[in-house]
Amino acid sequence: MATKIGIIGKGNVGDALQRGLARAGHEVRAVGKDPAAVRQTAAWAEVVFLAVPFGALDDTLRALGDAVNGKVVVDVTNALTADMQLALGFTTSGAEELQKKAGQARVVKAFNTVFAQHMDQGKVKGEKLSLLVASDDAAGKERVLGLGRDLGFDSVDAGPLRNARWLESLGYLNILLGYVQKLGPDIGFRLVR
Repeated sequence: MATKIGIIGKGNVGDALQRGLARAGHEVRAVGKDPAAVRQTAAWAEVVFLAVPFGALDDTLRALGDAVNGKVVVDVTNALTADMQLALGFTTSGAEELQKKAGQARVVKAFNTVFAQHMDQGKVKGEKLSLLVASDDAAGKERVLGLGRDLGFDSVDAGPLRNARWLESLGYLNILLGYVQKLGPDIGFRLVR
């Protein structure tokens, strides 16, 4: 069944998600920074993806207002500072802080451990990647696990939203491996089970 998906952010991540989810048969609208368009898209959507830089979350939440109340909000961000350091960790996560700020939304952490160019197919070099999904909202988490499978991922329930602390750390490690250790972005994580 097709889902109405709103993607806030038109960078590499937003474009890849839009491409893959549309290919999978979902109705997708993506918008950039225009506050009116952001709010309108969120009001229309059943699931809202936040594909914006971590530092833009507060402005994005102001634009969204109550349009996300009761909706599944997928936090795709990596909680990094402007100088590419981990912004939070161990005692909280960007996703947990997002849930506090958008208290009536159903926040799900997912996709942040995958480089953008692999989000539309869920694969690297023909190998299926694991999509780790954390949330306190069981129905929202199940919906995002399903969207991940639609894209081609091996979707994995990563537990409650507090586990976003580890997903955000893993996302940071992925970036370090790809760019600091110079393995490049054609890498990804797979849970063998």
